[in-house]
Amino acid sequence: MGLLTGILTFPFAPLRTTLWAAEQVLNAAEAEYYDPAPVRQALVELERALLDGRIDEDEYDRREDELLDRLDEITTRRRAPRP
Repeated sequence: MGLLTGILTFPFAPLRTTLWAAEQVLNAAEAEYYDPAPVRQALVELERALLDGRIDEDEYDRREDELLDRLDEITTRRRAPRP
């Protein structure tokens, strides 16, 4: 960035900083949302709840389907090319 460009765009520096910070927050949120580890842990806990008798088969099947769909979504997202 040249000196003249820097001087002319200086009033927009707070906006650029805000946009950069928002992008960092978005990236961190996406990384957390698309992390498969918590979903896998939830599957383990769900199976433990079934074996302990805290939930019945129907509840297990319903929640397992939701978690497996979530894992499919995560896998698809990770395989998709990044823009």
